[in-house]
Amino acid sequence: MSQYSDNYNWLISNFGDVMNAHQELGRTLRNAGPLDARHGHLIQLAAAAANRSEGAVHSHVKRALDAGATAEEIYHALVLLTSTVGFPTVAAALCWAREIIEDK
Repeated sequence: MSQYSDNYNWLISNFGDVMNAHQELGRTLRNAGPLDARHGHLIQLAAAAANRSEGAVHSHVKRALDAGATAEEIYHALVLLTSTVGFPTVAAALCWAREIIEDK
């Protein structure tokens, strides 16, 4: 289990009400418009990469794959960020994404 999974489980154990509210907000936001889950997770993946959040990149890669995204779509979503957030940030995000994709 990764440090991010450990931390997520710790958050649920110690702040269950907060985590439930956070998850409910996520459900509400996903249902607020016409984007499907695959596209929503690709967008959230891009935001996670831009924020250099390794744990969130891992999470949204997993969720995007579960929603039907291909590895190529995930890599493309990240590469598209190069002119916006810079190559080092994109290279790190691609590394984090590969950890999940190549583990499946």
